[in-house]
Amino acid sequence: MKTLPKERRYETLSYLPPLTDTQIEKQINYCLQMGYIPAVEFNENSDPEVYYWTMWKLPLFGASSTRAVLDEVQACRSEYGNCFIRVVGFDNVKQCQAVSFIVHKPGSNSGSGFRY
Repeated sequence: MKTLPKERRYETLSYLPPLTDTQIEKQINYCLQMGYIPAVEFNENSDPEVYYWTMWKLPLFGASSTRAVLDEVQACRSEYGNCFIRVVGFDNVKQCQAVSFIVHKPGSNSGSGFRY
């Protein structure tokens, strides 16, 4: 059984190996299929006590494709590359956050990919 190296964990999916770009697209596609409203958030600090992150623009109410969400992630990443960036899915029926996962960590490679 392989264990991950000892490092700080951020969100639920951080206990898995880093997501590939394809896996990130599938997670966003799942959010859209479930009817969740995606939003992109960023913050310089990812301490567990920090509950409120800054939202990048408004939630993407009209998003119908993963490409629209990924384009906003890239725009946020280009402006705030020194911050943690996560995608959040809001459930408008239960009126709560249903899913959240980090798509960029500061200090990661600055290639064209979305992942950390």
